[in-house]
Amino acid sequence: MKRTLEQIEYQQNTADLAKFAKALAHPTRIAILKHLENQSCCFTGDLVTIFPLAQSTVSQHLKELKNAGLIQGELKPPKIKYCIHQENWKKAKSLFQQFFD
Repeated sequence: MKRTLEQIEYQQNTADLAKFAKALAHPTRIAILKHLENQSCCFTGDLVTIFPLAQSTVSQHLKELKNAGLIQGELKPPKIKYCIHQENWKKAKSLFQQFFD
């Protein structure tokens, strides 16, 4: 049975929504995103001073957010600068809005 374009888009959107939801399933990740949304960008070390967590813990949360596509990192040796991935952030907002409507 052939899938229609609408079915493919639905499946992709559903998979993306689940991926974003999983990344947002931890309070620290939500706090990191809220912080990044109010900043143009920041470094891992900046987040370690804001949140009472070990650098390795912050890095793990950043990795999960990056794997979900919600943030992006830019190598600025010896640091990594993180920002909201604007395109995916808009998509996540839209998918959650559709889900809750």
